[in-house]
Amino acid sequence: MLIETDVVGLLRLLDTAGVTAWVDGGWGVDALVGETTRVHSDLDLVVLLNELPVVRTTLAKAGFTEILRDRLPTAPAVADGAGREIDLHPITGTRREGGYQLLPDGERFHYPAPTTGTIGGHEIWCVDAVTQV
Repeated sequence: MLIETDVVGLLRLLDTAGVTAWVDGGWGVDALVGETTRVHSDLDLVVLLNELPVVRTTLAKAGFTEILRDRLPTAPAVADGAGREIDLHPITGTRREGGYQLLPDGERFHYPAPTTGTIGGHEIWCVDAVTQV
């Protein structure tokens, strides 16, 4: 289970490492609403595929060393010893333009450029409402 301070702290850590990341899934919806609406078992992050090595190294330094799945380039996932999980959605593209995630069936999913939302009173990058639906 992740709480607001976990999410904000992880995003800051990734930002400090120079990584582009924005929030998707349940936390992304909560960011758009501006408040935490439920308990979240994981954090979904859209990241740039070419930055994935830095993302993994940075998350490992934060204790996320258990590999839950390694479906590159589609959707790797990691966890820490406390059972907190992060699902990564690697895309080819940029934060300014968005990009495409390769899906298991060979299709591609388009993530547009992120919008801003709020988690724990902190402005963060997140997936827009249309894409989340």
